[in-house]
Amino acid sequence: MFKNLDPLLHSQLRLAIMSLLVTVEETEFSYLKEKTQASAGNISVQLEKLKEADYIKIEKTFKGKYPLTKCSITKKGINAFEEYINSLQQYIQPNK
Repeated sequence: MFKNLDPLLHSQLRLAIMSLLVTVEETEFSYLKEKTQASAGNISVQLEKLKEADYIKIEKTFKGKYPLTKCSITKKGINAFEEYINSLQQYIQPNK
């Protein structure tokens, strides 16, 4: 009856990152840091895990002399997020 929840998305910070990315086409690292209130190091580690799963793309460039990291969700990431939400619904409303 209950589907397994994606362990990659079941982490609070990774779920927050995916929730933010699913609402935008692309965003900067600083936006994710501001919205999640997590440390830069922790966000970097979690972004790398999501990238390894091909849930997100990371683009590193420069804005003037400063590094600029942009993130976007992939089609696979959108599908995984939607499946996670649908599975979670079964736990919240098991009789539907």
